[in-house]
Amino acid sequence: MSPRERLRIGRVGAQGDGLAVSEAGRRLFAPLTLPDELVEASILGDRAEDIRVLEASPERIEPPCPHFGTCGGCALQHWATAPYTGWKTDLIREALSREGIETDVLPAFTVGPGARRRLALHARRRGREVVLGFKARRSWAVEAISTCVIADPRIVAALPALRVLAKPFFEHPKSAPTLHVTVTATGLDVDVTGVEARGGGLSADARVRAAEAAGAADLARLTLAGEMLYQARLPMVRFGPAAVALPPGGFLQASAEAERVMSSAVARAVDGAARVADLFCGAGAFTFPLAGRSGVLALDASREAIAALAGGRAGTPGLKAIEAEARDLYRRPLLAGEMKRLDAVVFDPPRAGALDQAREIAASTVPLCVGVSCNPQTFARDAAVLIGGGFRLGSVLPVDQFLWSAHVELVGVFRR
Repeated sequence: MSPRERLRIGRVGAQGDGLAVSEAGRRLFAPLTLPDELVEASILGDRAEDIRVLEASPERIEPPCPHFGTCGGCALQHWATAPYTGWKTDLIREALSREGIETDVLPAFTVGPGARRRLALHARRRGREVVLGFKARRSWAVEAISTCVIADPRIVAALPALRVLAKPFFEHPKSAPTLHVTVTATGLDVDVTGVEARGGGLSADARVRAAEAAGAADLARLTLAGEMLYQARLPMVRFGPAAVALPPGGFLQASAEAERVMSSAVARAVDGAARVADLFCGAGAFTFPLAGRSGVLALDASREAIAALAGGRAGTPGLKAIEAEARDLYRRPLLAGEMKRLDAVVFDPPRAGALDQAREIAASTVPLCVGVSCNPQTFARDAAVLIGGGFRLGSVLPVDQFLWSAHVELVGVFRR
């Protein structure tokens, strides 16, 4: 039997767990706890489990979701808004501090419940039924959900139909389908992954049943790892003045509201620039708002995203020139010499950051750079490179679009 100890929680760590020190002096991770709480827990390695709260923090609130605690989707629904938001801001400050960077961190923008327009829902068979939900805490098992307080209500309303939709994808016993559900202006777009491809993949009969279920659910589109199974309407999203047909499985910011906040921050920062590069542009979330006032060079590794951007450009009059190109910026970063005619650069890379690209920007003569990031650690690393090249990080805007999680986005403005 695991030993039980009383622990005083010091602070919440970077992954959302409370941090404490055991009687033996070891640092422990205590999930679902808050600063200054006294708890009793079993000690399993470096984790406190089977936790009983003896003295609750005054910052502890009633979680709004009935699945909180067992579902692994949210970590911090039990924390009051003000200290929770302050903690997210501190994650950015601490990441910058580790690189020796000090700057003005603006008040965070936090989305409300019901703002998430895309979710990855895991489907599993339980007897003759199919359950749909998220991975349980520290488990490969799926916690079946009946609601989700962070999700767009249109996804929640579709949960019964999505359970029916998942059934044909269990044809192979090793299949473990994940439904990537996105809310678009023309309906839900669903891309299914995790279906066993050996033995010929999904049969014609299963494809027909999946298409029928998609029609019954009034989906805009259903794809299997990007392969079309059903389409009633093109899944359309709006980026500034442009309506863009989202490619299957294409990247989209988790919240439309957060995307507008980040896009507005980027546009304000580069206002007056005649020509701007939008690096890692995707299908044009920043490109189109920028193109209202500036010519834009838009680069992204995804050919499908660039094709979608080009389609949106063709259907949107009144824009400045947009030059869009499929280019893998990890293999071929935009070189310093290619930036001679640019007035500003915007870059929004994946979580790994853009170290090589940052080096090229630092070596260029571009006077203004805006970094958008979903990872404060890699942003701080890349920011240090830019600062070494003569830039000054003027301000950082935290954007919390992954509510009650340990993830935080940011927009940072560099000038020289």
